[in-house]
Amino acid sequence: MVQLDAVPRPRPGADILGVSRGSAVLELGCGKGGNLAHVATLGARAVGVDLSLAQLRAAEARWSDTAELELHQADALDFLAHCTDTFDAVFSVFGAVWFTDPVRLLPAIRERLRPGGVLAFSQRPPVEGCYGCQASYITRSEDEDPLVVKRWDYEPPRWTRILRQHGFTGATAQVLPAPVGPRKTGTLLVRATMGPATL
Repeated sequence: MVQLDAVPRPRPGADILGVSRGSAVLELGCGKGGNLAHVATLGARAVGVDLSLAQLRAAEARWSDTAELELHQADALDFLAHCTDTFDAVFSVFGAVWFTDPVRLLPAIRERLRPGGVLAFSQRPPVEGCYGCQASYITRSEDEDPLVVKRWDYEPPRWTRILRQHGFTGATAQVLPAPVGPRKTGTLLVRATMGPATL
């Protein structure tokens, strides 16, 4: 699988996304833009969305000389609701797809995907027995309470059912083993294409 940047963890690669010159690709939760910059170097129109202005500024500073990125500060759902463009692929690497209710997010993504377009995302596999909406605690400074965010965790068969229920076809979900090194947890990689509505 082609890696989108040098970070040693599995994620939706360019081969999984079907990216080629002239493709339009959207990343939900693009962070500092490493994966998006790689997409841009392949000749795709690379559009990224992230809530964090600091992350987007870091992306602009890091990649301004090497890749043309179109960056937007927004919540993923708000961006999709107001966007009028369509995309050949939408992806998320440990990003917004993990932290947004799929019942709301998947229909919004379908509206922006071209026929046959690809949705691919990666996240940590669920903890056994902890499925659906879960709380994540993000440590901040010593003077601040942890930030509490929601994430959606499902086993691979459940993800494929959810995607089919929302009109995606060819859905696959698999847990890839952790790379050699200190990480012990693998990566859940999910991919589907836009098909006819089934709801």
